[in-house]
Amino acid sequence: MTPKDVQEPVEAVSGAPDDPRAAGWKAMRAALPGVFPEGDVDLRDGRIGEELVDIGLTSVWGALWGREGLSPRDRSLVTLGLLIALRAETELRTHVRIALTNGLTRDEIAEVLYHSAGYAGFPAAVGARTAAREALGEQ
Repeated sequence: MTPKDVQEPVEAVSGAPDDPRAAGWKAMRAALPGVFPEGDVDLRDGRIGEELVDIGLTSVWGALWGREGLSPRDRSLVTLGLLIALRAETELRTHVRIALTNGLTRDEIAEVLYHSAGYAGFPAAVGARTAAREALGEQ
């Protein structure tokens, strides 16, 4: 091995957490208070795709929600818009509740729905409205 083969470690991306798993737990517990017990919980359930939640914990909650560049409230606004555009109603139900935890009001969530109709399309906004109503107990 030559000195050229040995590389210095690359510094973490600015704003990215050093430990994405710990940052993920911190962000997820803040967004969903009382849902998860303290400590590093095993999220596997023994069924197909059991590692998907754990992957989300580190890659989405840790590496993204754990960053310092946006407030949780701002991240909720962005996430709601993206989920509406993707027509991801299952995830949207959870993120409507997270948005409330992060300081958005029901009126602001409604404004996100209205605004998304112009960019993501009316059918996407109507599907999102249904999901939001279910999340808020307004079926």
